[in-house]
Amino acid sequence: MPNLEFHVIETPSLGDRSYLLTDGTVALVVDPQRDIDRVLDLAGSLGVRIAAVAETHGHNDYISGGLQLAADTDATFLLPHDMGAQYPHTPVADGDTFAVGDLRVTVVHTPGHTHHHVAYAVAVLDGPVEVVLTGGSMLFGSTGRTDLVGPEHTQDLTHAQFHSVRHLAADLPADAQVLPTHGFGSFCSATPTSGDASTVGEQRATNPALTQDEQTYVEILLAGLDAFPAYYAHMGPANRRGPAPVDLSAPRPVDPTELRTRIDAGEWVVDLRDRTAFAAGHLPGSRSVELGTNFVTYIGWLVPWGAPLTLIGETAEQITDARRELVRIGVDDLAGAAVGTIEELADGQQPRSYRVSDFAGLATRLGGNTGPEVHVLDARRHDERSTGHVTGSHHIPIHELPERLAEVPDGEVWVYCGSGYRAAIAASMLDTDSRTVVHVDEDYPAAATAGLEEPQPATVS
Repeated sequence: MPNLEFHVIETPSLGDRSYLLTDGTVALVVDPQRDIDRVLDLAGSLGVRIAAVAETHGHNDYISGGLQLAADTDATFLLPHDMGAQYPHTPVADGDTFAVGDLRVTVVHTPGHTHHHVAYAVAVLDGPVEVVLTGGSMLFGSTGRTDLVGPEHTQDLTHAQFHSVRHLAADLPADAQVLPTHGFGSFCSATPTSGDASTVGEQRATNPALTQDEQTYVEILLAGLDAFPAYYAHMGPANRRGPAPVDLSAPRPVDPTELRTRIDAGEWVVDLRDRTAFAAGHLPGSRSVELGTNFVTYIGWLVPWGAPLTLIGETAEQITDARRELVRIGVDDLAGAAVGTIEELADGQQPRSYRVSDFAGLATRLGGNTGPEVHVLDARRHDERSTGHVTGSHHIPIHELPERLAEVPDGEVWVYCGSGYRAAIAASMLDTDSRTVVHVDEDYPAAATAGLEEPQPATVS
């Protein structure tokens, strides 16, 4: 009898996964990211032909590669029938079944993350279901968030999510593997997830939609919802219109004089280097968004949609990697990029710098009786702030800072977050002649160790 194999294609920067399932000859790809070369390379290495591409829903956190992948491989393109896609595809609805070689795929309507959301239960021939591709419904110890369609739909979708997960758990074998798209750091997860793999049976014991009554589940999920990245507003419409073919070519080179002109014009010029290297020396007016796991989320959240964006990297490889990350969320038209040391790119100007410290350093500074007043800024989200904060700190979540910079006074400003990453972005935005900025580059739990934390819930400001 043929075997079912599945392969995971990770996108850690977005907290998402795509999947390739195969019987050894042909393959089904589910929820592919836009940079489809990774999928094609995997299929080539396995020696299988991609016969079908399927989406569980119209994604709100990334641009899909499904349309291009299906076209490039002459595969059937399966989409929920009521997703509103404006390009040729094969619509699917609850209870539909289709074959991909020896794989039998059954569509299960699972509204909650979106109204049109579906899951795909996959078996070999007439055997039992071995895997279920759950998209943003059943996650590992959680469920997908329900507020991305619009606030007027959130209550109803939350109730629907509860019933969708219960439907999956009731109808599928306990040993069926659960393969969600979201839940690995994605803002599409309603609450934090747990684990790297799971089965339906394990979820019956741990998933809140299966261990809580409906009203408790709804109340807890709704209470936990906080802000999500601003770029999400553009993903759903783009996926319904049909994304353009991906372009991973290098952006236009920008020389030091043009860099300075762009900074002076108030454009976003983003330095990809390590955040401590940025603190040690950077172009005045540039912004630090270190190329790493969180890079694309905060670029998409902070840079106004469609605004000119220029990158600075130490190497061409950094620019190439950043380009790949950005096309995943539809940031295609980069204004350009510059490669080199800060000294080479400074165009004769003196680079700026600021201090990097830790929570112990902040405690020492606050404990002193001399020197100017110290302003402490907390750049974390509201849900993080509500569990504890540095006593006396002012709260401006990083995604609100561009519009609230005037609230931060001149003088000495120490800025912290949960790990140092967002604090680096904030520090770069606050670094002006009128401020002495200090970046606290340490995980937040060290604040308690340093005796700085006020653990009681804080009033959100």
